Amino acid sequence: MKKRINRYSLAWPIISMVALMICLAACGGGKKSDDDDDTSKVQAQTPVTVTTVDQKSMADYVDLNATSAFLQKNYIKSNANGYIVKVNVQQGQQVNQGQTLFVIKTKEAQAIGNSINVLDTTFKFSGTNQIKASKHGYISQMNHQMGDYVQDGEALATMSDRSSFVFLMQLPYELRQYVNRGERIQLTLPGGQKLDANVASFMPSVDTVAQTQAVVLKVNSGEQIPENLVAKARIVKSEKSNTQSLPKEAVLANETQTDFWVMKMINATTAVKVPVKKGIETGDRIEILSPKFSANDKIVVTGNYGLTDTAKVKITEQ
Repeated sequence: MKKRINRYSLAWPIISMVALMICLAACGGGKKSDDDDDTSKVQAQTPVTVTTVDQKSMADYVDLNATSAFLQKNYIKSNANGYIVKVNVQQGQQVNQGQTLFVIKTKEAQAIGNSINVLDTTFKFSGTNQIKASKHGYISQMNHQMGDYVQDGEALATMSDRSSFVFLMQLPYELRQYVNRGERIQLTLPGGQKLDANVASFMPSVDTVAQTQAVVLKVNSGEQIPENLVAKARIVKSEKSNTQSLPKEAVLANETQTDFWVMKMINATTAVKVPVKKGIETGDRIEILSPKFSANDKIVVTGNYGLTDTAKVKITEQ
């Protein structure tokens, strides 16, 4: 019995040593796994593209519709009862002041014929009346043709007065403070052609539903522009020169649109959050009032959504 107890006493230290070695091996393997996880986290980088601030003029503007129109239309009327024996114009034709448009032969002359001239050759009676244009313009409507019988004062055609050609811009009344009489406004026609126009007058009424006021824009153009053509009129609300701006995609905001910031690169792989104060907004750019960035500062423009402060990133395109 005494021998057996001594044998077990010698085995216990060996068993304890083996167990200790197993535990140490297990702990070492777990630590290595944690180190690998930390290394993979450090290596995780978000691909982004960057840009720099731009120094140029910016303007806060709004584009409105402006429709071409002739404010004055003249009715060419007959000056006698008779028959139209000659028509010198057609619809759409441009006419000049003093040009003969219609020739009317009175019904008396039509009935008598040349009998008076046969009796007295010096009388030279024709019985015809010439209707001439009183203004420069365009024939917009024809009411009669050759051979028609017309009465005195009856409308033969409608002529649009060339000097009354304007663009009518529908201006929301809340923007009335930005448009003044005599101000120059740029018009863009379909196709991209640009015209300079001046504010001539304001119509004395406002549309009941849309609450817009028609503004008369006078253009100085020698070419023929058709009526009812819709152009874009640009109203400048405010303008600044040599101010810094960034693309709209580079400026982030909170849900309530009260706080704004950008992600600025501080080195090749790290972007930090920089609060900004914005100013004028155009179609694709935003003015940055503060802080002042240098020309070499790199601002994240794509891939910035959801980035936290001091984020690890990878620049994929300059």
